[in-house]
Amino acid sequence: MSEVVYEETATMIAAGELQSFVPFGREHCRNHPNAFNLQLRELQPASELWSSDGAAGLVGSLQEVSLQERERECWQLRKGCTGVKEEDVEFEEELYAAGNVVVWSQGSRIQASSVYKAFTVDSPVQQALWCNFAVSHNNNDEEEVEHSVCIIQSSCVNVHTVTGKDFISPLPFQVSNVWSTEFGLLLERKNTVNETQLHSPGDPLPTVFSMLHPLDEIAPIVCKPSGLFDGSCVQYASDSTMKIVFTCCRPSLVVSYDSVQGTHSVWALRKVTHDERSKVLRCASEPVGTPLGMMASGFLTSHLRNMSRLDSPGGSAVTGLGPGTGTSHQNKIITSSPGVHPRVHSPSISNMAALSRAHSPGMAAPSFSGAARFNASFHSPSSRGHHGLLHSPNSTINETVLIPEMEPIIPDLCMEQLWSETVTAGCHREMNSQASKVFLTSDLCENRYLCFLVESHQQLRCVKFIESNDTSQLIFPSVTIIPAKDAEPLQNIDVMLVLEACGSLVLYTGITRVSKVFVPGLLSPTISLTNHLHHLSTPVENVSTPTNAGSRHIQRLNEDIMPSPVSELRNPNIKHHEASFLEDYTFQQTTPYIHALRDPVCNRVTLELSSGTMLRISVPEIATSELVRKCLQAIRFILPKEAAMKVLVKWYNIYNAPGGPSAHAEWNQFVTCFLTLMGYNTERLAWTRHLHFEVPLSPVIAAKRSRPSDGGSDEDWDYLLASHYHRQINSQPVFGSVESNWTNDSIISETEGLSSASSPSSPSLKLDSSAPLFPHIPALFYVLHLLYQELQLDELHRARACSLVCLLQQLARDLQLEEYVDLYWRDYPSLMSCFTESCIIDQALIGQMQRPSFLRSEPPSVFSWLSRCLRGEETPPFPYLPSICQRTRLLVLSYALYIIGNDNATTTDVSKYLVKLSAGQKSSATEPHFRRQSSVKVKFSSESLAEQLVVWLTSQGFTLKDLESVPFGVALPIREAIYRCREQPCSGWSEDVCLLIGRQDLTKQAHKTTLAKSRASVGSGLSLKPPATTEADEEEDGMSDIIQEVTGLIWSQDLRIQEVRRLLQSSRPVRVSVVQLPEVSDHEYIEEKENKLLQLCQRTMALPVGRGLFTLFSYHPVPTEPLPVPKLNLTGRAPPRNTMVDLNSGNIDVPPNMTSWPSFHNGVAAGLKIAPASQVDSAWIAYNKPKSPELANEYAGFLMALGLNGHLTKLATLNIHDYLTKGHEMTSIGLLLGVSSAKLGTMDMSITRLLSIHIPALLPPTSTELDVPHNVQVAAVIGIGLVYQGTGHRHNAEVLLSEIGRPPGPEMEYCTDRESYSLAAGLALGMVCLGHGSNLIGMTDLNVPEQLYQYMVGGHRRAQTGASRERHKSPSYQIKEGDTINVDVTCPGATLALAMIYLKTNNRSIADWLKPPDTWFLLDFIKPEFLLLRTLARCIIMWDEILPNTEWVESNIPQIMRGNFDPSEDYNVEAMVQAQDYITAGACMALGLRFAGSANSDAFDCLYELAMTFMKIISCTGTGPVVAQRGYYNLQTGLSMILLAMSMVMSGTGNLKVLQLCRFLHKQTGGEMNYGFHMAHHMALGLLFLGGGRYTLSTSNSAIAALLCALYPHFPSHSTDNRYHLQALRHLAVLAAEPRLLVPVDVDSLKPCYALLEVTYKETKWYDETTVELMAPTMLPELHLLKRVKVKGPRYWELSVDLSKETQHLKSILSRDGVLYVKLRAGQLPYKDDPQGWKSLLATAVNHRNNGVRAFKPEAISTFTSEPALISFAEFFCKASEGMKHREDTLVLFSAMLYECVTQECPEMLPTYVAIEQAVGALHRSDLQQTFPLWQLRLVVELWDSRMLRGPADRHDTLLTSEFLPVMKNAVDVALDDWLKDNSTVLRSYMRGEVLCRDAQSIMLACFLVYRSIPCLKNTHTQLEGCSSFGDLLSRSSQLGIPLRDLLRLTPILLDSASGSQILLGFPLQAFSS
Repeated sequence: MSEVVYEETATMIAAGELQSFVPFGREHCRNHPNAFNLQLRELQPASELWSSDGAAGLVGSLQEVSLQERERECWQLRKGCTGVKEEDVEFEEELYAAGNVVVWSQGSRIQASSVYKAFTVDSPVQQALWCNFAVSHNNNDEEEVEHSVCIIQSSCVNVHTVTGKDFISPLPFQVSNVWSTEFGLLLERKNTVNETQLHSPGDPLPTVFSMLHPLDEIAPIVCKPSGLFDGSCVQYASDSTMKIVFTCCRPSLVVSYDSVQGTHSVWALRKVTHDERSKVLRCASEPVGTPLGMMASGFLTSHLRNMSRLDSPGGSAVTGLGPGTGTSHQNKIITSSPGVHPRVHSPSISNMAALSRAHSPGMAAPSFSGAARFNASFHSPSSRGHHGLLHSPNSTINETVLIPEMEPIIPDLCMEQLWSETVTAGCHREMNSQASKVFLTSDLCENRYLCFLVESHQQLRCVKFIESNDTSQLIFPSVTIIPAKDAEPLQNIDVMLVLEACGSLVLYTGITRVSKVFVPGLLSPTISLTNHLHHLSTPVENVSTPTNAGSRHIQRLNEDIMPSPVSELRNPNIKHHEASFLEDYTFQQTTPYIHALRDPVCNRVTLELSSGTMLRISVPEIATSELVRKCLQAIRFILPKEAAMKVLVKWYNIYNAPGGPSAHAEWNQFVTCFLTLMGYNTERLAWTRHLHFEVPLSPVIAAKRSRPSDGGSDEDWDYLLASHYHRQINSQPVFGSVESNWTNDSIISETEGLSSASSPSSPSLKLDSSAPLFPHIPALFYVLHLLYQELQLDELHRARACSLVCLLQQLARDLQLEEYVDLYWRDYPSLMSCFTESCIIDQALIGQMQRPSFLRSEPPSVFSWLSRCLRGEETPPFPYLPSICQRTRLLVLSYALYIIGNDNATTTDVSKYLVKLSAGQKSSATEPHFRRQSSVKVKFSSESLAEQLVVWLTSQGFTLKDLESVPFGVALPIREAIYRCREQPCSGWSEDVCLLIGRQDLTKQAHKTTLAKSRASVGSGLSLKPPATTEADEEEDGMSDIIQEVTGLIWSQDLRIQEVRRLLQSSRPVRVSVVQLPEVSDHEYIEEKENKLLQLCQRTMALPVGRGLFTLFSYHPVPTEPLPVPKLNLTGRAPPRNTMVDLNSGNIDVPPNMTSWPSFHNGVAAGLKIAPASQVDSAWIAYNKPKSPELANEYAGFLMALGLNGHLTKLATLNIHDYLTKGHEMTSIGLLLGVSSAKLGTMDMSITRLLSIHIPALLPPTSTELDVPHNVQVAAVIGIGLVYQGTGHRHNAEVLLSEIGRPPGPEMEYCTDRESYSLAAGLALGMVCLGHGSNLIGMTDLNVPEQLYQYMVGGHRRAQTGASRERHKSPSYQIKEGDTINVDVTCPGATLALAMIYLKTNNRSIADWLKPPDTWFLLDFIKPEFLLLRTLARCIIMWDEILPNTEWVESNIPQIMRGNFDPSEDYNVEAMVQAQDYITAGACMALGLRFAGSANSDAFDCLYELAMTFMKIISCTGTGPVVAQRGYYNLQTGLSMILLAMSMVMSGTGNLKVLQLCRFLHKQTGGEMNYGFHMAHHMALGLLFLGGGRYTLSTSNSAIAALLCALYPHFPSHSTDNRYHLQALRHLAVLAAEPRLLVPVDVDSLKPCYALLEVTYKETKWYDETTVELMAPTMLPELHLLKRVKVKGPRYWELSVDLSKETQHLKSILSRDGVLYVKLRAGQLPYKDDPQGWKSLLATAVNHRNNGVRAFKPEAISTFTSEPALISFAEFFCKASEGMKHREDTLVLFSAMLYECVTQECPEMLPTYVAIEQAVGALHRSDLQQTFPLWQLRLVVELWDSRMLRGPADRHDTLLTSEFLPVMKNAVDVALDDWLKDNSTVLRSYMRGEVLCRDAQSIMLACFLVYRSIPCLKNTHTQLEGCSSFGDLLSRSSQLGIPLRDLLRLTPILLDSASGSQILLGFPLQAFSS
């Protein structure tokens, strides 16, 4: 046992911020309508409730209730950590539980507490705690943490996460305690009485379980005890004597207590390894000798499940226990009926847990770790609580053992024992020594302790622990016991508060006692014995925070004066009697004393008083001033731990003494304390003597001393020192002065004080060598010097460096380090001249000092290191203190990387540039992590140095804010690197890097938002709400969600979007204009009107298919409102009176079910509006279900649409089942197609089962005949194709192949609409084997291509094999087909299947099968329509041969049709022209697919020409012979296909010519223009404006397959026609759509805008690499064709996205509405305001550069930049105001700076420009107090020189390109040269080492030396003085490293110094001034 270290027992510190504490939850619960009120209301009838006495009774009962409840309240506090960044204010969170209510509240110092969440549960809360669950994301390794609150009731755990998910997990046993860990919850099972009776002794059940997620199993925990012999023993944690007393997350520990041995153990908690898991599970199933033994060790897992719910609440009724041991409790158990406790019965399906996790847990899904697995349902798989299961009472053990075992519960976590207490003989084992409190704490020197408080022994045991090198193991070296009644850690100030047995509060850091804590207004009982009366006047209740310092002083004095018994106890030998000494005292009841401590948060803690009240106090921090804190850190770093601890404890006591100083005097106090500890007598040192004044005494001095850099000169200071007031104060002892604790309390007489100041060598200034820090002075001096260098690099801390330098110069003088003193003098010449004193250190004693090796005589100066770097000289590594000198490290490495150009500077070569100081104590073995680590992986490819630098800085957490505080000279290279990166950033950078380089556009891009998401918040997003229209009915056309702002930019010249809306709207009545001829009767006229309306309705009903494509993915639904579906309006209005025309009047025959498919399409169109990114869940889908049965078809379409946009996967399996059982044909079609599209290509098993039920061929031959409607079978077959798309699945391919030729059956089955089934089977087969070509793995025996060829051309039917033979035994009674294949049925499917299997394979042999016949004879045998399909198939197999010109199209027509016809030959003209038309249409179709979405102009021209040809033929010969030959239907079909091909090519572009064609065809109604043609024309229109111009078509294999299904060239002839092709498949075109619209959005205004793009294509065999310019918003070509996309200047910042590496970045941009953020460059206007670019700021200055500045009017600035800083600068500094008249030149200069910054695009350089100007101005007026600005100027000049030396090539990259810098540089040179002319003697005397006089000259001298980079010459002047010639001088000075230019300035003084002549070897000085 190590001993407690007692330090400073006599001291006492004051606690602050005293306030009484009441848990907020208690207050809140008083007003909370919690469960009690509700229950009481339920008990009383309503009439009573409102009668007067009833109400009074209610109130009474409520009061009683709350009194009982008060007993069971509990709460805990923690530091707030939800959603608040670390920079923000810290707050406390409280979790309060009482009764059934849990209240989570938050409050901080600034803000009163408020409720964050309150929860009310059904039964009393046993425990409430915070817990974080880790949720792994879809098989990635990264885990997301769910912060949540867990509420434990007796039967279940409620988990509520911060994100709003709620879970309820039933508990399979009663829980005694629950603990939160890093992985999830730990549960301890209550040991019940019955357990001992039920189980044989050798059969312990696990006692500790884990729950890693509320939806996971509750699993037992494995424990691994450490021991000599059982080291390998792994077992379940089943020791019932082990109680957990503590858990923590970092490190992941569990502390347990063994109630038998009375010892504590520490365990590491981790995930279980694979071996441990298998070991436990194996030993759990090995049988042991006896049957009982078998149960004992083996069936542990089954026991877990069988554990009767005797002890589980709400449990099953146990009828009685049979005789016997072991397992007799299994004999008779009635599983409770489901009504009793619904939560317990959950199906025990493990993988359901995973399934349900995918759905939203909002519906408190029952947890699947339910008790059903743990209880008797073990017996039979079917007993899931559906019926009570009674076993016969005589069942034996053997029976039980033979039961099939359920799979075991797999453990998740393992506890590995790390340490346990040793049992000492003296321990009273029978006393319960269980720890009541355990916590972790660390001391001021970063040692960590695990402390547990054993209340029965009144001791706190502190166990030190160290992380071993591999960090996984902890080592526990020692235990210390501190006597204590209670204790709590104060985390953020590294101390703990201990309540001693006598009732006094004591502060410890680790095991070192710091001091007592004095609570104002509360006496510790020891003091109250003698002097309790004094404090009766301040009862605790009304103590306020002691703000007035007066009261503090009084209290402090009392404490010093009063005789207190504690004084006798101060001597450590009596410490054991302390408690006994006090025990027999009788306390006065009037003063409450502290009785316990609780709830520590940061540095605040609650005291519980004996009177029951609670007080919250805060313990002060170790330092508030940043400078003191940094010094303490450095001291702690360098000193050995013991010495460091002494210093820190000493300082803590001085600083926090009651009535101590204000923070203002903190630094002075620190200096005094520090020097005294080193052995100085601070009373005797002139400058430290004035530091003690309290603020009230001398406001003047205090203010001056604390801010030495506020511009006052030193003369004022000297004046003050000499003043009479000063001497007078100085001679009187300051009453209660702080140092009186520990310096000699000698009062210095006035004379003595004066004499010591006058004679520096008087002996009183010797150092006391016995002082504790005396040996460490050199080391301490060095670390403080490094700290001083660090402070110099931070503008915000530089003022403090000035205070530090006073201390440093004193130490440097006394250690006789001349060069250091010189360095400090150079930095602060005016300040340093005041200090002359030095103290003597005995030569004899110098040996006692440890001179560390790192203390060199040459002082490390960071500025000169950086300057050498810039000059390209060799630089030794710079020393730094890890984790203290972060800025130094960062900047030195940045320069090494960027200026020296070493790529590895930040990785492997760090040691070349930095040397780490290591001393008495290493802060930690590894480099500490730097703050704000960002997620940038630093990967260096061939990036430029600038890019590497920027990425590395970001990874170190460096931000723009930090850059602002770096001095301007040092920061310049970093700014330059940033400037370079800003010009050409890399597209893949993270958000932080983009922030650093100041590209808000990229930062915003990295934030993933879509246009619609930003629509939610008005300010942030684009205002994308469509404009509200005036007419009410316009809203309902279903097309109001197209984003107007974007379409307005794409088609800015016309209103084509409005026109498309007009053409596609179907919600308003149509206009029926029929002229009544005189001979027509009224009745006939009405019929005529209705017939006309019927024709128009054919068109109206076809519109929704096109509208669905037009409004694709344009709407984000509101989850609380149903989706608006526009009506399908089939009525008309007849002019002139606008009378209503209706089809239902009964005058004409209307086909039945005419509207069923159109309303299906209408539903699809409405559903397709929903964007894939919107939030849609299962409940919302069900919520949209219409009430009226007429709308069922619409809902069916809506379901299909949800599948197409991917939302149907969210629909619960239950609902899918529900919809299918209704047997509604349309719903089934929509659902099957929807689900399959959503699971495209996934081979999902559950969906496959769903589809198979609807396809007889996929069911086993013996299965029941299901009556599935024909159309549903078609949909299911296509579904199989979609789900298995591209997988080449053999079984499905085989079935589909045979289904293409499925013969008609004996009854009526398979006889109607056979064509559509065969086609579907062909399309599905093609999709399954999509693009596989000849390498179909494992299908060679199926002969797929040959079989398909046979289906295509006909022939003998093959014998059916396998399963389907039974089905097709007897032929059909209806259709006589014989045994040949019916080609009319099978050809289309087979042709398209071949086309899809060999898609893009360019397989010529297959393509030749598909050639059109080349003889007239053969031509007669084939339907012209099939020629279209064959041509299409052949062309898309020979994909690469498709060319966009008419020659290629004609080349598809066989030779015989093209030549001159011999009239003698017998040929059929009709057959020929039809064949020609169909072949042409097929070729056009292929052309459309090949160039889909490319907007290829050649392809478009070719198709347009052909379309016009067809139009001419149709129109010119109205009913001529040509049309008769060709057939109107055939021509219309051809024209429709060409139109569709055209709109595929121009998809999404909204081309006007195609729109005009569509509009022309839209107007044609009547005649043979049927429903199908209208559908084709309007689909073309929809594709042309796909998704409102945001989407276009892809040409991937999958897209081509979808388009073939959707655009199959046989359109329905009327609205109920599904004979050749199922209408629902028309919508599959959506699967081919992809977003490729790029919309530039201005990052400042958040409005879409125009921007110029440069798109580079990769080279292909058709064209070389080409670059085109596009004006965005524009459609991009397909991404795989592109190499790079770049936003071009000069208007916007350039931004390039390189697609040769990866396209994911651009894809994600496009999928989020294509928003590409761009940033306007300063001085530019957007294209909309300034199309030609003539108004820009630069345009005025192009011709004459020099006049640019003059022409620039500061007023005009606001039009070119939105930066508020620049605008204000122009306002205040560049405009002539009254006061500025005389400073005209300054105004001009400032305007020039501003112009430069705006035109060069670097507004952040403005402060640098101003700073340079200020520094030069100050030098000219020679009123610089410090040389710091000149250091910066020198660095700027050196950077500039190094850039200029490289030649003009590099100049465009540099920041300071203008004439500004040379001018400034010249001004400095002139000023310094003038000074040198007059004052060469000053320089000479400096070089000779003479004492300098204190005047302005010394300041200028320092400036000269710094700027001219002349080293400290005191020791070297001898070398240089005697030079006779310039060459001699050069050779000698080369060792000193003076730059040549600066040496020339010195030459006249050094050479010929005797005569003082100014001649410089005949050439003038000016020659070198450049």
